[in-house]
Amino acid sequence: MASYFTRSDGAYVFARWGRPIVPVVFGMQDATLSVFKGAIEAVVALAGHKMAETDPELGANLMVFFCRDWSELEDVPHLDSLVPDLKPLVARLQGADANQYRIFRFDDARAIRAAFVFLRMDDHLAAVPAETLALSQAVQTILLWSDRAFMDGSPLAVIKGNAVLRPEVADVIRAAYDPVMPSFADDPSHAMRLAARIRVPS
Repeated sequence: MASYFTRSDGAYVFARWGRPIVPVVFGMQDATLSVFKGAIEAVVALAGHKMAETDPELGANLMVFFCRDWSELEDVPHLDSLVPDLKPLVARLQGADANQYRIFRFDDARAIRAAFVFLRMDDHLAAVPAETLALSQAVQTILLWSDRAFMDGSPLAVIKGNAVLRPEVADVIRAAYDPVMPSFADDPSHAMRLAARIRVPS
C-alpha cells in the first residue's frame, strides 16, 4: 500500500482533491472530449467525490492538453501564467522524448486544487484507444500517486477488449476518499489506515 505514495526519493506524500473537479480538454475532437469527461465522471463517482460546472478560482481546475509537439504548448494563450517556467518545461519534455506529463497544484491545506495534464500524441499514444487513455489519465489525476506507482504495471486491465480499472487500485481510491481520511498525509502510517479501510475478500 505504501508503495503507491512513496516517491523515488523515499518520501511518503499523499494528497486527494479538496474541491469539486471541473475538467476541460483542449486540442481534441468533440467525440474524444465526451470520452474523457465520461471517464473522469466515472472515477470521481468511484471515489465518492464531486464534480462541478465551474471552479471559483480557475473556472476549470483539471485541464487536459493534447498536442503533436511539445512546442505547441508555448502558443496556448495564458498557459504560461498557469504553468510557471513553461519554456524550460517544454525543453525538458522534448529532451526526454516524453509523451505525457502531469502537474498538480495544492491549496493551503495541501489538498489538490488543480491538475494539468499534457499529452503528446506520438505513435504510442495514438495507438491507444481513446477510452483507455481517458480512463488511465482520470485514475492518475484523482490522487497524487508516487512518481513510480505504476512503473511496473498499468492501473488498468483489459477484459474482453475493454479497459477496466484494476480492483486493487479502485479499492485504494475509494479508501483514500473516505471522509474520515485526511486530504494530505506525509507519514507512512497513513498507508496502514488506508489498508484498514479496504475490504479483504473472505
